[in-house]
Amino acid sequence: MLSSALSNQVGAALGAHAFGVIGPAGVVAVRQVVAAAVLLPVARPPLRRMTWSQWWPVLLLAVVFGCMNLSLYTAIDRVGLGLAVTLEFLGPLGVALAGSRSGRDLLLAGAAAAGVYVLVLPGSSSDYLGLGLGLAAAVCWAAYILLNRVVGARLPGLQAPALAATLCALAYLPVLVVLGGDGRLGGAPLGYAIAAGVLSSVVPYAADLTALRLVPPRFFGVFMSTHPVLAALVGTVLLSQALSGHEWAGIAVVVFANAAAVATSRRTRERRRPGYETTSTGVPAPAGPPVNS
Repeated sequence: MLSSALSNQVGAALGAHAFGVIGPAGVVAVRQVVAAAVLLPVARPPLRRMTWSQWWPVLLLAVVFGCMNLSLYTAIDRVGLGLAVTLEFLGPLGVALAGSRSGRDLLLAGAAAAGVYVLVLPGSSSDYLGLGLGLAAAVCWAAYILLNRVVGARLPGLQAPALAATLCALAYLPVLVVLGGDGRLGGAPLGYAIAAGVLSSVVPYAADLTALRLVPPRFFGVFMSTHPVLAALVGTVLLSQALSGHEWAGIAVVVFANAAAVATSRRTRERRRPGYETTSTGVPAPAGPPVNS
């Protein structure tokens, strides 16, 4: 599990090294192609036998993939890896707490909000566009969870995420064509983008599938709450994005709220839930990152 989480964040950091040449959209486009190339042969969705009731949630899932990854990578470019990933984690936390009226869950929601405020400390120098994109990635992640609950009941295994990733890759092809025409799709930037696809999609995909066979889904979900911490550490080491004391404190509060929401959830689900099948990754339990995040 640690190798999966660390690989995911290292992949994102390596992808960030290509932003200056091919931009976040270029990195996302390459990552989508890598994810599709891995998932599609494994899942083998029955394209000719699929009905419209199966197609429409897959199409929406493809849109969510594209928006989620572009929002997250652009946020990483503007506000840094640690902050962007922490904001994105508000998506699954919001789904976990949505509709709850218990005092415990309301307290956790309040703690998460306070943690975000401490993390950001909004002021005149804040990059509100970058913060907004991080929150947009969170909304997309929440939508991914809800949509995957639908497609998970209509298509088995990873067929829906694999097909959605492929459709998203096709939608991003014009970006690759433009970059290739400008002579920017090659050399080190392309290598960084491919590495991002492998480390943030292929490695976590295999590692998470193995981990979920060995540990309870609830424990897996709690452990996945460490992603913001690992993102902050990787950002510090690989991107020189050192965080201040208040930023570390804010991340710690958000991580605690997310872990507590998963660990103390009243809804015991020992089987793998379709809404949390992933890959940004493999097939994590509650609060795990989605297939292309």
